[in-house]
Amino acid sequence: MKKLAALLVCAALVSCQSPKLDLSADRSGADWPFYHGNPHGTHYSTLDQINAENVKDLKVAWRFDSGDGFQGGDMEGNPMIVGGRLYFVSPKGRLFCLDAATGKQTWVFNPAYGEPVTRARLRGLAYWSDGRQERILFTFRNQLIAVDAATGKTIAGFGDKGAVDLRQDLDRDPSSVSVNVVSPGVVYKDTIIIGSTGNTPGHVRAYDVRTGKLKWTFRTIPHPGEYGYDTWPEDAWKTAMGANAWSGFTLDPERGIVYLPLASAGMGDKDFYGADRHGDNLFGTSIVALDAKTGKRLWHFQLVKHDLWDRDPPTPPTLVTVRRDGKDIPALAQITKAGVVWVLDRTTGESLFPVTEVPVFASTVPGEQISTTQRLPAAPEPFARQRLTEDMLTQRTPAANAAARAHLAKSSNRGPFDPPSLQGTILFPGMDGGGEYGGAAWDPDTGVLYINANEMAWTMKLKPRVKTADGQVSGAAVYANVCASCHGDDRKGSPPEFPALFGVSKRLSADQITKQVRDGAGRMPAFGAALSPDELKAVVAYISDDSAKPAPEYPSTAADDYAFDGYHRFLDPDGYPAVAPPWGTLNALDLNTGNYLWRIPFGEYPELADKTTGSENYGGAVVTRGGLLFIGATIYDNKFRAFDKKTGKLLWETVMPTSSIATPATYSVGGKQYVAVAAGGGKNPKVKPGGEIIVYSLP
Repeated sequence: MKKLAALLVCAALVSCQSPKLDLSADRSGADWPFYHGNPHGTHYSTLDQINAENVKDLKVAWRFDSGDGFQGGDMEGNPMIVGGRLYFVSPKGRLFCLDAATGKQTWVFNPAYGEPVTRARLRGLAYWSDGRQERILFTFRNQLIAVDAATGKTIAGFGDKGAVDLRQDLDRDPSSVSVNVVSPGVVYKDTIIIGSTGNTPGHVRAYDVRTGKLKWTFRTIPHPGEYGYDTWPEDAWKTAMGANAWSGFTLDPERGIVYLPLASAGMGDKDFYGADRHGDNLFGTSIVALDAKTGKRLWHFQLVKHDLWDRDPPTPPTLVTVRRDGKDIPALAQITKAGVVWVLDRTTGESLFPVTEVPVFASTVPGEQISTTQRLPAAPEPFARQRLTEDMLTQRTPAANAAARAHLAKSSNRGPFDPPSLQGTILFPGMDGGGEYGGAAWDPDTGVLYINANEMAWTMKLKPRVKTADGQVSGAAVYANVCASCHGDDRKGSPPEFPALFGVSKRLSADQITKQVRDGAGRMPAFGAALSPDELKAVVAYISDDSAKPAPEYPSTAADDYAFDGYHRFLDPDGYPAVAPPWGTLNALDLNTGNYLWRIPFGEYPELADKTTGSENYGGAVVTRGGLLFIGATIYDNKFRAFDKKTGKLLWETVMPTSSIATPATYSVGGKQYVAVAAGGGKNPKVKPGGEIIVYSLP
């Protein structure tokens, strides 16, 4: 009895010192303590107080505005809830802790320490506790930061005064790289595993959660003697960038495996033109399974060889269980921008559905050596259309149809793996999916995977790099080669993702412009190492002068000297998608059979007064034992919706001040269930972005 009493006292002390987590790996309960709810990333909750019968009665329980919404900002983070506290990051990178039942602010931590912030995108947070202390681990710019979960104070013993500089330990001069992190790391025992994006090699690294010391590194661009080195040109590891884990990770804590969805093997122009990276380029555009303790590669599955289509996996894989011949198979489901679902055995990496090897058209661009074949799953059927044909063009108006036909006629359009070209190549679905960063939701009780998708076409076009006639430094030429792919040859940009640069000298000083070009900011990588001091000075002068003319075009004749022409959606003259609807969909896929149970259009353009068009959507869904699928995501109608997960029937919807392009969360406090969503907008340039958390509950 004395021993039992001692154990009970010990348990009580631990409970008081730190919230007790629901550690079921494929579902969440009272808490939502991981990115996408749980280590397996299923977005699934066992809560059922809110259900299909009463969801119509949902009301706003509380709202909290960070005050950090601004034009050009966005808010893509999945809120995290632990022990009655809700944590989220604002559009300017500030970390907030709120009372999850009332919305009252407990503390706020500003990692910029008062410095101006242009953009600080972060999609989630990581939590760690050993029963005595709790930490929130998150990123801001090039830093991995640890703060006390109860107080919001930095952990002095972690890294350098609470932060680790992620530019270190990349086998490069730290001043030559820029590191940004848009998705959270994953915590395995006393280790946080983290990736990055930016002008950097794609190293995946593991740090001690207590000290911030580096524990292991997995090089995604192999070094000599490492597996995959022969799939690159010799010594490519010294200069190549990319193959990074920008979309986050999924963890199998039972097996001690972390799954990496790795990006394409290039950055910027190199995403679409690979003359300097001949070969399959492992581990670009791949799923890689690592031993979470050591970083040792267990298996890999390359989704696209020598990727030229920006087909990197946009979200961590969802860990699922597939029923075959009366047996349960641990598996993962990876949705893709291409609109296909790969279902792989979680322990071996083998596809659970047949795989088809398809021939690929040769590139017409000098210097490019494309892979001659690619792989596609024979099942499940794609959740987005794969080939744009003339009969699939918009019929919205005769003028819109005529413009779409004219554009299609002058473009290369030979199918899913038609490579980028000088004339322009149709990519369908486009660079924003198919699937996107919100990821899929999986119901472990039914085996159904829920996928929201985009169905829009984009155009990929290459152009010769511009050079001055006599080789002199030209700001206009530097701009054309380095900046125009995002901000446009005309400097009008593509707001809100890529802001216009006209008038920038009225908003920022020359020193501020120089700092942003040199050091990067938000999604923009740093160019300080890529440009000489004279080139940096020249391009800043060009950007600052609204009357400056584009560079006279003396195109390079080098066989490997082409640049990407920019990110161009295939739109009609009125700005609507040039393909026929649906432009966005919501899909329910039975993973045991590979068959879809239902598909519906998802999203609206309010001015069209047509609920069947669908629209672009970002951010994923939450599925509950209460029979519901909660999702925001649609960028033009500002709606948050609840669907019957069995049928796809809309059961409830509400209009928010701005859209939610983030995955929601559900949790309970004191026996009451809540649903939280970040309403920040940012994808619709016609609506002012916000920085708000809105929480719903039953009356």
